Amino acid sequence: MKITSVQSRVYESKEKTLESVRTLFAGDSFKNTDLVALPEMFQCPYENEKFPLFAEPEGGQTWQLCSGLARQNGVYLSAGTIPETADGKIYNTAYVFDREGRQIAKYRKTHLFDIDVRGGQYFKESDTLTAGDEIVVFDTEFGKMGICICYDIRFPELLRLMTDAGARLVLCPAAFNTTTGPMHWELLFRQRAADNQVFMVGTSLARDEYASYQAWGHSVITDPWGRVLMEMDETEQVEVTEIDMGVVDEVREQLPLLKHRRPELYHVYGRKI
Repeated sequence: MKITSVQSRVYESKEKTLESVRTLFAGDSFKNTDLVALPEMFQCPYENEKFPLFAEPEGGQTWQLCSGLARQNGVYLSAGTIPETADGKIYNTAYVFDREGRQIAKYRKTHLFDIDVRGGQYFKESDTLTAGDEIVVFDTEFGKMGICICYDIRFPELLRLMTDAGARLVLCPAAFNTTTGPMHWELLFRQRAADNQVFMVGTSLARDEYASYQAWGHSVITDPWGRVLMEMDETEQVEVTEIDMGVVDEVREQLPLLKHRRPELYHVYGRKI
């Protein structure tokens, strides 16, 4: 399976950003790949005041573009995330399309990024966004995949539930920043991959030194052993990584930690997890 990670830049103009995505997909660039992965908020500056301005309903302009790009190129497309408007609320929403451009998954960010790091990053998604409440796993010709968004990766319970539901690869469009990225980005992708014996695909925005929010970049893919197969720097890049999904079975057979779990003993405040 070939995965093309797109670490793209977002512009102040949605039209300029979407045109840059169209240009990227033009020609035969992605004809020999299986899955293309875009970053979190790939068509909207990562700013609370911009989310309502760039928000679209399901089936809107960006959705239509991504569906068409998946169909025209015959690829699965993990279409990063966009601010989605629904029922008077705004969600941080990820869509996944199959090779025919059909939507096969939709996930709304479950854990909102509300942090205040002393001497570092301050951001509160909850000032604008509403949290989702659904765990998403979907079928592909390569097996089941799960999807989470950025801050979600810090919550091992979420990834374990995807694994229990059959996920063998987890997509994570993201936008870690220059405060948290150097400390935790690679660590978390390696750890979640090793915890659950899955491939992890983290796709970040490229860093824009003029933006108010400085993305860490460093899009990454880790394997079920927790090894880093690919990692970028902070600049705009496109990278193709070939993986063997059979490694999931090999690792789970050699180190059967998922079989060795003792869920009958795991309790939190009297509740099983």
